[in-house]
Amino acid sequence: MKQPAPQAGKSSVLLIEDTPSLQLIYQTVLQGAGYQVRVAGSAAEGMATFVAAGSQVVLLDLGLPDRDGLEMIHEMLAVRPGTKIVVITANGSINKAVAAMRAGAHEFLVKPFDEGRFLSAVSNATGAPPTRHAPASVAAGKPVQLPPQRPFLGSSEVMQRIHSKIASVANSMATVFITGESGTGKELCALAVHGTSARAKGPFIALNCGAIPHDLLESEVFGHVKGSFTGAISDRPGAAAAADGGTLFLDEICEMAPALQTKLLRFLQTSTVLPVGSNRPQKVNVRIICATNRDPLDAVRRGQFREDLYYRLFVVPIHMPPLRDRGNDVIEIAEAALAQFAGEEGRVFDGLSRDVADLFRRLRWPGNVRQVLNVIRNVVVLNDGGLVTPAMLPEDLTTTSETRPLNPQTALTDHTEPTLDGLLGRPLAEVERIIVTATLALHGGSVPKAARVLDLSPSTLYRKLEAWGKTPAS
Repeated sequence: MKQPAPQAGKSSVLLIEDTPSLQLIYQTVLQGAGYQVRVAGSAAEGMATFVAAGSQVVLLDLGLPDRDGLEMIHEMLAVRPGTKIVVITANGSINKAVAAMRAGAHEFLVKPFDEGRFLSAVSNATGAPPTRHAPASVAAGKPVQLPPQRPFLGSSEVMQRIHSKIASVANSMATVFITGESGTGKELCALAVHGTSARAKGPFIALNCGAIPHDLLESEVFGHVKGSFTGAISDRPGAAAAADGGTLFLDEICEMAPALQTKLLRFLQTSTVLPVGSNRPQKVNVRIICATNRDPLDAVRRGQFREDLYYRLFVVPIHMPPLRDRGNDVIEIAEAALAQFAGEEGRVFDGLSRDVADLFRRLRWPGNVRQVLNVIRNVVVLNDGGLVTPAMLPEDLTTTSETRPLNPQTALTDHTEPTLDGLLGRPLAEVERIIVTATLALHGGSVPKAARVLDLSPSTLYRKLEAWGKTPAS
């Protein structure tokens, strides 16, 4: 199928993805942010489009059925060395993502990722900010302006206290430490702090410490110089330097490797960064905001997080409550998302029916705000418009949100005592696999949450899943 040529002034992105549903989602998000998108459903079609269209930015799924993604990276860079390739990989293929970076990929995304992280990676590669939703990123070390964000909604009493605290702390240099379950809006909270501060016109750089392999994390934070390691084909500023004059948001801070925690502490003490392979420190002016879905003090007690770094970072704590504790906020968030997504899709919806609003208030929302946004996106994409009724909602919504316990502790208190039925007599390795799989299912496929419950590091759990040939649900 012939695709339209990019319009003048718009960044063009080539998306190579073989799953039609993901093609649709990625294309919709990119077009909503102002990008021109060419789509290919196979490696062969992707290479042909790449050569013919002259694309400078490529989104490449490494799991294509007709060719190895690493081979494609080598071939594309041989044809056009300046191409920025953002690879997409499943959780269980993290080692392949590392190999892709060493092969010359610009950046990688590990499924599941949210819309903000997705657009941030693309804006970094294109060298220009998208028109909405994504955190600002950098191009050639130059900060770009922060585009408009999804509003930080919530008028419940607990959220009013958070808004008040944000207003009080915004214009200080104090480090903000945000805690809360996955999907509660920790990054939006960080954006609210940044957006109401004197640094609002500076860059907001977000880095997920749990989604980047430890051997690449130092380069992502502090940058590297050309030739400092295999795959370092040019100088690259790190997130700390890119955030100069603005805010550096370190998400999942408790997943940071101990060696890098030491360097981060030195950075906080000296306000200087030293790129990998360089001997020239660089002074920067950065405000730090960090977040975690773990209990940071428990991580300190377990020896997984430095105590001195904890006290250096834990200056102004903000706890994001789970959506189930925020009363009518779920309706406010759902209605705002409905209006936004309907506008992006060119459809007209008349709001939530009373039955849907009542159901949303009753649901426990284990995925919190992120789950609500996914449900509303699903409704908008699969329906033509009108009043949102229960029939429009995903079929598994009540099973995944209302009856499933939020964590093993809840399961033990709300239900019967656990038994060894079905486990006795099995090999230990098989028992381990059953427990890991069940824990992942209990947490909706979230590796960080399952790893915390199992007292494992996420990277260890990723390796186990890869060895078993399993991929967490996205």
